[in-house]
Amino acid sequence: KESTVLIVEALEAIGDSYGIFGFSGYGRDNVEFHVIKNLDEQMSETIHKRIDKIEPIRSTRMGPAIRHTIHKLDEHEAKVKILILVSDGRPQDHGYGRDRTEKEYAVHDTKQALLEAKRKGITPFLITVDKEGHDYLKQMCDDIGYEVVDDLETLPRRLPTLYRHLAAE
Repeated sequence: KESTVLIVEALEAIGDSYGIFGFSGYGRDNVEFHVIKNLDEQMSETIHKRIDKIEPIRSTRMGPAIRHTIHKLDEHEAKVKILILVSDGRPQDHGYGRDRTEKEYAVHDTKQALLEAKRKGITPFLITVDKEGHDYLKQMCDDIGYEVVDDLETLPRRLPTLYRHLAAE
């Protein structure tokens, strides 16, 4: 939440449009996509309350969430489009393979969604606070940027700098 507030403050200060979305899943037929702030919404007390209510729910089914965000960004007029995904772990969900421990399908599906973003002219960047993140992010990201944040306390300070770097590319 603190990271979200800091990046929002930075984006508001420079005047860039942005959206804030969350996701959760329990199987392919139950993927939830939460709109905290739509791309065309102005920051308000209501959105601050939505940010305050953010909490982990179920599983990390990244592919569909990335694809839905791509659709939203594709419909939005902007010179530069960046998708920053912040996660606490690898993609996994009920039905994302034979069982919840199988990693291959989830990683492959997420990689395909990231490539779809790039084909649409969207710059994806992944951040995880999972110390084991290098293992699966190397497989998912190829030439897509990512960062493993070892110290959760540094994430809020890191995001505005990261955004400025990505927006300048």
